[in-house]
Amino acid sequence: MHTQIFVNLPVKDLARAKEFWSSLGYSFDAKFAGEKSACIILGESILVMLLVEDLFASFAHKPVCDAHERVEVLHALTCDNREHVDTLIAKARAAGATIPDEADDDGFMYAQGFYDLDGHGWNCCAWSTEAECK
Repeated sequence: MHTQIFVNLPVKDLARAKEFWSSLGYSFDAKFAGEKSACIILGESILVMLLVEDLFASFAHKPVCDAHERVEVLHALTCDNREHVDTLIAKARAAGATIPDEADDDGFMYAQGFYDLDGHGWNCCAWSTEAECK
């Protein structure tokens, strides 16, 4: 089994991206930082590498898509409860994220999403009980 996941995302403006994620309350791991990279700590084993586009492209070996125009993946973050979802969405909106839809309340799950400054999609989800999300 794997012990960690590093999601790598291309960004146009690293300083602006770091400011955005800091305003949502996340911190960064300095040991994975560089002139063209930063590492967001989303959880104990969940890390997101923000890589300036040219650095990202050097690893990708394929053209980098414009996430404002195309979707390659949607990232889903678990939240403790409905209030946690609402708080993250409010912070994201205040920091300049695009909020495409109203919150969705399915009874067992409450969710809402946003697109960050570089167009990457994020869904924030909370389940009503641990048993119901299995």
